[in-house]
Order: sequence, then C-alpha cells, then structure tokens
Amino acid sequence: MTIIYRCQIELHDSLYFATREIGRLYETEPVLHNYALCYALGLVDSEIYSTTVSEEHSYRYFCPEQVPKYEEHLTPLNQQGIYVTPARAVNHASVLHTWKYANNNYHVEMEKTQKNIPSFGRAKEIAAESVFEFFIISEKSLTLRRWIRLGKWASKAEVTVEELPKPKRHQEDEFTFSYPLNPIDVMFNHRVLSYDTINMPPVSLIRNVRMRGEFYTFEGLKENLKIPARMQYRFS
Repeated sequence: MTIIYRCQIELHDSLYFATREIGRLYETEPVLHNYALCYALGLVDSEIYSTTVSEEHSYRYFCPEQVPKYEEHLTPLNQQGIYVTPARAVNHASVLHTWKYANNNYHVEMEKTQKNIPSFGRAKEIAAESVFEFFIISEKSLTLRRWIRLGKWASKAEVTVEELPKPKRHQEDEFTFSYPLNPIDVMFNHRVLSYDTINMPPVSLIRNVRMRGEFYTFEGLKENLKIPARMQYRFS
C-alpha cells in the first residue's frame, strides 16, 4: 500500500540559511532541501530511527561534531518506505536584513588591538507567511508534527497535511514534474531528459524535470499531477 501526502509549510518567522554567498550578501533560495525537511519533520528522530542508531549518534539534544551523517540518518527511511521530496515556494516574499559586527581578534586569538573596525553583512531571508509545498510517499500511515523549526535561526513554521486519493502506478513513460527533486534520488530509476538546476548545498536540486520512468497519478484532482515512483535516498 502506498500513501502520498501533500504537505504545506507556512512560515511564522523569517527563514534564513545561506544557499549562496555573494560578497557580503548571504541569500536564501525559496526552496527547502529534502534532507533538511526529514530532520525538521522529526522523521530522523522517530522511534524507528532510534532503534537502528545508537544513542551516541543521536542529534536530538547535542551535536558533538560538525560532520553530516546523511547516509547513516536517512537510510532507515528507505527501509521503512518513507520518502520526502524537496519543497517549492507556493508564494513567498523576501526581506533584507543588514547586520554589523566589530573586530573580535582580541577575543578569539588574544591579540592586542588599538582599533575597533566595524564590519557588516546582509542576509536575504524568506519572509513570514510564505508558503512551501512538498510530498511524502510512504508505505504506511504517518502522523506528522504540526509545528516545526527550520533554518539557522530555528524559525517557527506550521505544517498542514492532505492525504491524496489512492495513487495509480504507471509503468515506464515520459512525463514532467515541476516540483524540485533531488537528482541523486531520482536518476537511479528514471531517465532524466531535461531540467533546470537549483544550486544549493549539500546536493544541488533540479526542477521542471522531464523524465522517463514509473510514476503515480491521482483521480479527482484538479491538476494533472504525476509524481515519480521508486524514489529513495541515495548517496553515491
């Protein structure tokens, strides 16, 4: 049994993470990576995850080292048949914040200094009330958190979930998917014909993807939605 959820995230605070750095401008792309969504939604810290990963690797309260463990953390979701797509902005606005800071070498390196030269930077953030949309494909029923935290400032956001009609699976054919996708996860079982690139860490995403492979359709929806099938987290 395959269940597909359409999820929306509404920001209640401005959202910041550095998708790109242009001089002193740090810009946030209006796209949410599927790795980040798995952590924010609590899927990585679920009971299933905690039974497969020891407590010393738990990131719930304390992160002892700044080393990503995506493969270790997300592989259990493959085993449970859960996959989260990246999220695109349904509607969004940006806000530009300027911040200033002083030279702090005497704090960090214990250097003597006679000057206190201020510097500055700008952060382009996604404004509150912006809305994002993504999908979860699952082999079992899920109960998701209503409130989550996102980005560098742990911005508050509200999650709403809609279970889509029972999906119908189609064999290999050509179709287009306008939402963002993780190319590593989709290219293993699909032939990607054309796409636009979204440059962002840790894995750049693709969108407006024309591909050939298996996909799901739904009866009763206003739009002609076709979602790629057989997507899993891969780390080659």
